[in-house]
Amino acid sequence: MGAIDLPKSPNVFHPEKPSAVGSRNSLAQEYRDQQKEVNQLLEEETNKVLHHLQAKLPKEVLERLDVMGGIKEKLYNYFNQNYQNMFNRYMVTAEDEMVKKIRNYIDKEETKVLARYTPKEIADLLDQVGGADKFNTGEIEKSIVNMYGHLQGHIQRGINDLENLTNSLLRQKTDVGAFIRGENAYSVVKCAFKDNIVKPKTVTDVKLSVNILDSELISPIFHYQVTVEYLIKDLISKHIIDTIDKEIEKLKDERIDQGLDELSDSEIIFAKINKVENYTDDKADDPKSKRYSIIAKALMDRINDLRAEIDPATFDQLNVRENIKKIVDMENIRNRGFNTAINSITSILDTSKMGYQYIENLKNARELIIREYEDTDVANLPDERYQIRLRYYDNAQLIEERKAYDVQLKSFETEVQHLWDVLDMIYEDSKFLTRVTDFADLAKIYKKKIRKNIKERTGDPLYEDIAKVWDEISFIKPAETEVERMNRTYLYEKDKLRHKLILMREKMKNMYGYQYPIQRRVMEERLNFLEKEFNRFDYMINPYHIQPGLLLDVDITSIKRKKATLDGMANVLNEFLHGVSKGFQDAAFASFSRRRSTVRQDIAQSFAATPEEGPAALDPGKAYLDMLNAEDNKNLVSTLAEPAPKVSKPRGRAAKGVVDAKPAKRGRKSRSAGSDGLKEV
Repeated sequence: MGAIDLPKSPNVFHPEKPSAVGSRNSLAQEYRDQQKEVNQLLEEETNKVLHHLQAKLPKEVLERLDVMGGIKEKLYNYFNQNYQNMFNRYMVTAEDEMVKKIRNYIDKEETKVLARYTPKEIADLLDQVGGADKFNTGEIEKSIVNMYGHLQGHIQRGINDLENLTNSLLRQKTDVGAFIRGENAYSVVKCAFKDNIVKPKTVTDVKLSVNILDSELISPIFHYQVTVEYLIKDLISKHIIDTIDKEIEKLKDERIDQGLDELSDSEIIFAKINKVENYTDDKADDPKSKRYSIIAKALMDRINDLRAEIDPATFDQLNVRENIKKIVDMENIRNRGFNTAINSITSILDTSKMGYQYIENLKNARELIIREYEDTDVANLPDERYQIRLRYYDNAQLIEERKAYDVQLKSFETEVQHLWDVLDMIYEDSKFLTRVTDFADLAKIYKKKIRKNIKERTGDPLYEDIAKVWDEISFIKPAETEVERMNRTYLYEKDKLRHKLILMREKMKNMYGYQYPIQRRVMEERLNFLEKEFNRFDYMINPYHIQPGLLLDVDITSIKRKKATLDGMANVLNEFLHGVSKGFQDAAFASFSRRRSTVRQDIAQSFAATPEEGPAALDPGKAYLDMLNAEDNKNLVSTLAEPAPKVSKPRGRAAKGVVDAKPAKRGRKSRSAGSDGLKEV
């Protein structure tokens, strides 16, 4: 029998024989058919998606999908490709980690064999006592965690790709939903899809702006120029809030142990507010003030107006302020949040294969600019590209941005109105020696007849004597309230300017027809310039809509039928938001458990005696009718707005499901009683 007939021999090389070198089969699998199993898996997953599509989509859409090339083959190939990629990555990672462990194990065993000069008794004693490597599974656990972490990352990214592609397939279009998923939709400030100016039929330009508020950042961000005093006060404030929260939690536990009702949301807020004065006060000049119980006033005075940099002429390593600053700088409080956001976005771009050739990190200004290509000339750039601008804004910066926005919009109004006046004068001159050109000329001719034959008889004023309020360009703007003055949207002004630009273009077309004198060419050139700049201005983010925090501004250009950059950037944005933002938290939804209409008192399972005996308890239906027929609806509304009724819990925190058979305490009303229970419905 030759060597080629030995399937287990390491010298045999064959792609199919079990356990041979280079084989894809193993004797440990007991001759299982791998290809058949993979085909079965892919077939099942493909059929699941197909059955789901057939159940959800109408017949005409299904016919169009089949005509487009067979959706089953596309799904099968997509599943096969992703399955192979994930499996290969997993195997490579597992093999690499296993080789490292085996190599380290062999090295350790060889070291034991070589150290034969050590007496056996001492070696056994040391082995029994144990050392750093005795039953130490830390390294193996770390390796397993890394393996599963890499595998989970690849699987998650593949699932995200599949989800985005499936959504695009079902919608048959690209919209805002392709970028931000439901839990992060609130953070979108602006998202606009528009056709590319150079290639409107094939290329799309997308503008997406996301605002992550200060309160939502996992790691808070501070400006580089912020003072050390501000940082320390911020830390003290957080310490005070954490201490108050712990006291409130302790108060909740005590009430539960005493069998009292839990605090409502409003009561918790009031309890926190009342405890603030226990830790701080407004006496900034008093050294014995409560605000200086954590850090003394003398130390706070030393660091007054101390910023990120100290003048070298006054720098002394032994001064108090320098050492306090060093302690704060060692914790990296000033740069931690912004550096975390930068590391997050750059690493996600790398792992998502969204490379970039240009990055500018303006650290002191808290701004990051990333472009896929270094060039900024649109004529030299490909149709698939992106640009990211990440910047942190505080309230002072936003105030200045809003001032500049106001001035810019006012400048546009001035320039457009000037062109409007010039065009109007040219139009009036063009009516020379012409009796009737427009409705105004006709009304002027019949003005006297209207006054003599109609207005004098009816007593109504002439049209020309009535104050003209409507400018016939846009509808009358309502009066501003404090809300509009503090948060200017400028939608009315922008629509008016846009309408004026359209009317001027139509007016020139009607005036000149197919003639192109120098006046028309000059005005059209000016009109094109104003229209282009106004569209660029309108494409920008209104700073009145931004709140202090992190602003992520993304500009994407993508081919409509390809959408490679769009799909890739969707995963990048969602992964970045998940890693940087805590997300929106609604305290009301967090504490809300059940709808009041589904809460029933007979589910409480309590044998407690009812202290209230009377007609309401005997006839609960009558009490319910009396409540519905009550004249004061405010009582009804307030009743429905109350929190859900909670059963009084016994002392000692009884386990869920245990029936409370104790009699009710004297002097306390049981909330599971008849009439009170009906009022709570």
